[in-house]
This record gives sequence, C-alpha cells and structure tokens, in this order.
Amino acid sequence: MSNIFAGLEDLGFKNVEKVDVYQESDSEKKKQEAAKQDAKKEINEEDLLFDKSYTCPVCDHEFKSRMVRTGKVRLVGADSDLRPRYMGVDSLKYDAILCPKCGYAALNRYFNFVMSSQAKNIKEKISANFHYQPEAGKIYTYDDALTRHKMALLNTVVKNGKSSERAYTCLKMAWLCRGKRELLMQGDYKKEEVTELINEEKELLSNAYDGFEAAFSKEDFPMCGMDQYTMMYLLAELARRIGKNDEAKRYVSKVLVARNAQRRIKDKAFALKEKLQGKAE
Repeated sequence: MSNIFAGLEDLGFKNVEKVDVYQESDSEKKKQEAAKQDAKKEINEEDLLFDKSYTCPVCDHEFKSRMVRTGKVRLVGADSDLRPRYMGVDSLKYDAILCPKCGYAALNRYFNFVMSSQAKNIKEKISANFHYQPEAGKIYTYDDALTRHKMALLNTVVKNGKSSERAYTCLKMAWLCRGKRELLMQGDYKKEEVTELINEEKELLSNAYDGFEAAFSKEDFPMCGMDQYTMMYLLAELARRIGKNDEAKRYVSKVLVARNAQRRIKDKAFALKEKLQGKAE
C-alpha cells in the first residue's frame, strides 16, 4: 500500500506511513462503546417521572401528581388515530390530573380552566361524594390511569364542558384501553379480558367521534391542539375504526382536496383512503 502521507517527513512528521485515514481515536471508541451499553440498559419507567406541583382551581388545595419528564422520553411512532408511542413509558397514563381533596380532575391541558359556576357544580356533585384512594405504586398502572381519566370525564360532564374536551378525554381513555390490552397480550391472558378491552375501546372511540363531530361545526380551531385538517383526518380514522366507512371516506376526501392541509396529514389521509378501498392492510 502506498504511503499517501509521503513528503510530510520534511515538515517534521515521522512514521506517518502507518496512519489509517479512517482510524477512530481511542476516546471516540470509548464513547461509542458507552453509547451501546446505555442502549442495552433496560429503561425504568420510574426514572422518567417526576412529581409536579399543582394548585386545585376548585378547592385551592396544593398537591403533587406524577408527570413524565418530556426531555427524557423519545417518540418512536404513532398509531393511525394519532395515538403517540414513546420508548419506555406510555405517557398517556399521566395525562389526567386528580385533586386528592375535592375530586376535581381534568386532562392536563384543561386542568386550570374552571369558572366559578363550574367549580360550584363540582363541589356539589363531585366533592360531596368523593373518597380519595391513592395509587399503590410509584408508577401508574393502566387501571390507575383509567380511573383518573374516568374522573376527568365525569368532571367534564358535571361542569358542562365543551364537546371537544369530552371527546378528547374519551379518545385518551380508548388509547389507554389499547395500551392495557397490548401489555396484557405480552404475557398470559384470558381471551375474555382482551375482548372486553376491545369492546370498551370501540365504545370510547365512538363517543370520541360523536363529540368531535359535534364540536367541529361549533367550536374554534385549534381544537385539542389540532387544526381543522388534522381533525378531519382524525374523524375519518375514528369513523373507520367504528365501522362508519362512508363517513370516513367523506372526511378523507375533504382533507385530500384542502389546499392548506399539511403534507403530513395529506399523506396520512391518502394511506387511509387506500385502506378504505382495500388496497392496504
């Protein structure tokens, strides 16, 4: 092999004929090896959580609730109905905030927004009957999360919240049922339990569809963090999942002809169109 560094001897560089152009430094090798070892380590859900402080807008009680450290989790994908998937933790389990004193609960994005008339209704119809049962462990199980989300949905009904808030809470609950089912199917499980979760998820998706459809023509955008085209796509996918294929096709068509829809949403809508036509699984 020729010495590509020939001629540098006169400049003071000796023994350079054996230098490998692509040789990695020892420090770089150590960094890469350390990164591989870190990747092999099992992700502990508890390490991804912290206790966030809240003040209840209904009773002014100060408390803490478990929350996911956003900087420590990595998004690895999403289901076709936009359910996010993170590595090491299902962040959806920690999205419902529950006051342990009065029983007021809501999704994180809605928790602080309560009018005095709504607080009055919550005190009369929720707080008067509420008995707090703390979670047993340092992480929330799917059952813990579903209970907290059910409380959030009940509060939303009692305070006469917007259709979009009710629908979004139902959607999150459907995703939790799916997550619980997926976890259950990783071990020994009873077919009846899986069937029950499938049926519960479908019922919640149906409720989410009805609520979002009602909100679409009555409420302003962005809605639940989504623009109108993302909501159209979501309605289409929810309609497909609950067996309303004609409605799904109608919403998909609206997305595909919309000039201002983002390319990402149009791509999802096109994939859904092919699925509805039987061209994709």
